[in-house]
Amino acid sequence: MVDRDFAKRIEGYGLTTAEIMYRLPDYPTLLQTYIWQDFDLHPRFPALKQFLDFWSVNLEGPLFQVRVGHCDLIKPAEFSYVDGEFQLN
Repeated sequence: MVDRDFAKRIEGYGLTTAEIMYRLPDYPTLLQTYIWQDFDLHPRFPALKQFLDFWSVNLEGPLFQVRVGHCDLIKPAEFSYVDGEFQLN
């Protein structure tokens, strides 16, 4: 059996983090922050869109700003060659 999260990573999913700023319903001049994190597909972000649609329909705090960060967890190895030799005692 393959772990479900590992299978998602093989399919191209990466770790997506969204900082969601929204206005408080009772105090519309104040902003609150919510952090959302899940595996999602770049660049369309279907899981994040589904969550934001749910938020807009079911929650009272109107969205102000959403900032998104994404990182592919499985990617080619990154090598950097360094000229020189270091000797440790």
